[in-house]
Amino acid sequence: MAVAWNPSKKHSDRERWVCIYPVYINSKRTLAGGRKLAKDKCVENPTHLEIREVLVAAGFNVGVENKVHPKERSKELIYRGRIRVQLKDDDGTPMKPDYPTRNSLLLYLGTTIPKLKTRQGKQSIGEQSSQSSSALSKKGKGKGKGKGKGRQ
Repeated sequence: MAVAWNPSKKHSDRERWVCIYPVYINSKRTLAGGRKLAKDKCVENPTHLEIREVLVAAGFNVGVENKVHPKERSKELIYRGRIRVQLKDDDGTPMKPDYPTRNSLLLYLGTTIPKLKTRQGKQSIGEQSSQSSSALSKKGKGKGKGKGKGRQ
């Protein structure tokens, strides 16, 4: 049940923490599909565990909830997870002066997640498969043009 915003809640109360879904920084999604940043600043298919790992390492208070973004079609476990992050102290000052807003935090996540050790091995495999698939698609395009000329 949704609870109305209450000004008496402190910034340390979990209800006041900002929400981050993996969809917000997923380069495979569109802006209409939930992405919040430019594609070049995003990560390919981030998970809530990676986001949590980066934020805990940066010293933020983090909580993970078993929620799914409303625009996420799949209910699979890898797409689940909403991260809550405390950005401000009770007096209203940012906990980390470098990251006073959710957008600044999303930009930080977009630059830090690709540097994770778990991502280092995946990138080389992903690059190899994308190169081979692009070579196949180029061959297919050439064949299609030749067929059209022969039928005329």
